[in-house]
Amino acid sequence: MDQFTINLIFVIGSFLLYVGIAIWARAGSTAEFYAANRGVNPIVNGAATAADWMSAASFISMAGLIAFVGYGNSSYLMGWTGGFVLLALLLAPYLRKFGRFTVPDFIGDRFYSRTARLVSVAALLIISVTYVIGQMTGAGVAFSRFLEVDTNTGLLIAAAVVFVYAVLGGMKGITYTQLAQYVVLIIAYTIPAVFISLQLTGNPLPQLGLFSTHTESGLPLLAKLDQVLLELGFNDYTGAHDSMLNMVLFTMSLMIGTAGLPHVIIRFFTVPKVSDARKSAGWALVFIALLYTVAPAVGAMARLNIITTIYPQGTEATSIAYDERPDWMHNWEQTGLLKFEDSNGDGRIQYYNGANEEFASVAESRGWAGNEMVTFNQDILVLANPEIAQLPGWVIGLIAAGGLAAALSTAAGLLLAISSAISHDLIKSTLRPDISEKGELLAARISMAVAIAVATWLGMNPPGFAAQTVALAFGLAASSLFPAIMMGIFSKKMNSTGAVVGMLVGLGATVLYIFTYLGWFFIPGTNMLENTADNWLFGISPLSFGAVGAVLNFLAAYIVMKLTRPAPAHVQDLVESIRVPRGAGAAVDH
Repeated sequence: MDQFTINLIFVIGSFLLYVGIAIWARAGSTAEFYAANRGVNPIVNGAATAADWMSAASFISMAGLIAFVGYGNSSYLMGWTGGFVLLALLLAPYLRKFGRFTVPDFIGDRFYSRTARLVSVAALLIISVTYVIGQMTGAGVAFSRFLEVDTNTGLLIAAAVVFVYAVLGGMKGITYTQLAQYVVLIIAYTIPAVFISLQLTGNPLPQLGLFSTHTESGLPLLAKLDQVLLELGFNDYTGAHDSMLNMVLFTMSLMIGTAGLPHVIIRFFTVPKVSDARKSAGWALVFIALLYTVAPAVGAMARLNIITTIYPQGTEATSIAYDERPDWMHNWEQTGLLKFEDSNGDGRIQYYNGANEEFASVAESRGWAGNEMVTFNQDILVLANPEIAQLPGWVIGLIAAGGLAAALSTAAGLLLAISSAISHDLIKSTLRPDISEKGELLAARISMAVAIAVATWLGMNPPGFAAQTVALAFGLAASSLFPAIMMGIFSKKMNSTGAVVGMLVGLGATVLYIFTYLGWFFIPGTNMLENTADNWLFGISPLSFGAVGAVLNFLAAYIVMKLTRPAPAHVQDLVESIRVPRGAGAAVDH
């Protein structure tokens, strides 16, 4: 059986599973569409939350970013993991106790303000649309290789699948679909990593293999990787080479951005009790750790495999002939995501850091005229990993299904957050309070269909790699929703005026900074990596500015609160009732 047929079996089989679950768990009411009727088991919700959380950025892109930068890009791992702990401990139980359907629902009621609700709806839409671009980008990358179609065709197929199970099932259908998607993606991520760890170190656990001995050289794996990178003029893998200020700010931005992500927060509205919200957060951390502890090993081992593919006998040996390149290179070249140019006309492939002045004389002595791997989209690394390591065909098919599961699970959660904000917070709570439940459910489904169409179009013109695009969404969430939610729970006196001004200042400053230093961000066909730090304010990257925006949000809100009247007494009593642990097993439902 050829590889294409194997891929087709795995991908179509997983799609049929998702659609079947959606039909079985079809939402028949707004309570089922928005919050699965608050009847989801904590363990099931934990797995669904993990799938919702571990998007294309986690599955497809994170290991690629770590692989090509090393220690500096460990911020993604630290920020996303730490952020989920922050969400689980500080926000999830209290939001569930408040008992609303959506984040704007909480903000609108807590700050007793239609304006606060509308501002939070606007922030949610900006965040979710930016985030969903990364998911559609990841789905397009996976489709383009494994189903041998162009990226745009792959996006359309992915959109059609999401349309069926998200529009039909709502939160109820998405929850059980995400449970299945978690099983698919964690198996798909772990099995290739186990195989590759065994190949390189003899250790079946990738987490331990990362710190084990490289079998062929006898050196520690990371020491071997540092050695081959330095010999080719690259920075060592384990050293710190970026601005520590940016690294700290970026990690903080990812952490607090995670805690403000609306599509993750609404997952905690689906369980019966507040105690179940805590349990499901704990289970989600366990399920997330199964992938996040493997990702650093995948990145390091894949980077070493790529280099030894081009230089089979080590970096001093003659590089491979282009005509004799491995099948994985030929396969990915067909997608346009991998590309070589023979700079010196020797018919061979050279891969080194051509910008390193110290290495220039070495390269010249070897007759090299430039790095000939002119394109290597980092989003392909995890998907290409089984092929690079020459694993069996069924493993390649499995990774295809896993990559698509990761992209589609998060896309569905984001699209639900968008449709809920429009139908429930904008139409039901603001424009047409008298709309019937049937009309609201129809509006939710139409909103989701429109959101899918917009997300598909944006996915065809992404501004960067999946994880980078997602990082911008985290910055926007960090600067807008997270401070408002935190002050809504832990500051009894915070009033509506302060909250609204804070959100506008935080979001406005972050968006302005992004447009100033990534002014071409929304221009189709451009790439985020083309930007440089030369003109950044105090050297702060646009990807890191969310943490600064959050500080501005808090400051503006508290200054305005001090200059105006505090929240009414009944609102302060409401906040106190949410925070007091008494009666933690119960929750208010609306």
